[in-house]
Amino acid sequence: MIETTPSAMPSCFERWCKKFDDCWKNQPQKTGFRHYLGGLLGESERKNLSQMANNAIGVVYNRLHHFIADSPWDASKINQRRIEIINQCSQTKFRRGFSLILDYSGHRKSGNFTAGVGRQYIGEIGKTDNGIVTVTTHYYDDKKSLPLDIELYQHSSSLPEGKKDKLFEKKPDIGIKLIDRSLSRGHRPGIVLIDAGYGNNTTFLKKLEDRKLNYLGGVAKNRKIIITKPQEVELETSLQELAKSFSPDVFQRVIINTEKPKTVFVTIFKASVSRLEGDRTFAIVMNASSLEEATDIDYFITNFEPSKITPEWIVKTYSERNWVEVFYREAKGWLGLEEYQVRDKWSLERHFVLVRSCLYFYHFAEVNRRLTKAMG
Repeated sequence: MIETTPSAMPSCFERWCKKFDDCWKNQPQKTGFRHYLGGLLGESERKNLSQMANNAIGVVYNRLHHFIADSPWDASKINQRRIEIINQCSQTKFRRGFSLILDYSGHRKSGNFTAGVGRQYIGEIGKTDNGIVTVTTHYYDDKKSLPLDIELYQHSSSLPEGKKDKLFEKKPDIGIKLIDRSLSRGHRPGIVLIDAGYGNNTTFLKKLEDRKLNYLGGVAKNRKIIITKPQEVELETSLQELAKSFSPDVFQRVIINTEKPKTVFVTIFKASVSRLEGDRTFAIVMNASSLEEATDIDYFITNFEPSKITPEWIVKTYSERNWVEVFYREAKGWLGLEEYQVRDKWSLERHFVLVRSCLYFYHFAEVNRRLTKAMG
């Protein structure tokens, strides 16, 4: 067992916690906040309530559980303060033209007593299973990636009245709500990055356009599009069928500069879709120079300024979504994102927000370390 005491945390931890003090109603809440964050940041491999209490001197399980499950405080208020703090630091403040990444992620959860649990697609295992899904937004600006907002998706089977339940919201509706939350703070992204779960939803795309937002999203291969042939003849077809008509010479070779450089082949064209006025730009990206040889084919849609769209822009911009995976790897591997011991929606979201607060504390601690080194 790795025993710790809250007083043994670095001095910048207390400075960080004090930035939230006016969000709490009483001293027990302030103490619970410090104990919970300290437990998540501790060295124990397990980050559930029992282990956090056992591994910390002076921390009592019942009080810690009361703080996360029963004490009256607002997770959205804590998350708002976290984002305000991020934006006050010159090294982490929001930059103009940032990318807003909308995502949903899930993990397995047995039983049916926890809010939101249902049989649904779980990204981390790549298949449908019993589990929990959250809808999230993330910030990226070429230098840093930061988690923004999060909300639990309540699967219809987890609600008393199913899809007719007043608490049921579809993932695209939750996504728009989170995007609106960023806009209400005055944070307008240069582009919204979405996967095919959102890119296939025309109503969702229209809502983005109603908000004057640019987007780049994945779409399914069977997505119906309308292209204009010579003599202005309109033809409705699927992206997959259209791709079969392209010769290899229309694809441009692009090298993705990652740890292991990857070569892809990209073609860009214009087409329209039902219920959206005018043309949009589409792209096909594959891992071989011809459709017959390709084993990995992706399709994209964007309403970005056509004159600024290049094959390199498509590939580089959409690859920014990978930073979401980095976040989940760190949050699940280091901070116990999946190791909550609560069941209701509000407590779950409290846990998720506190995990996000811990992740940004690493940035805060690093800034303090550099300042201390520079002064000493």
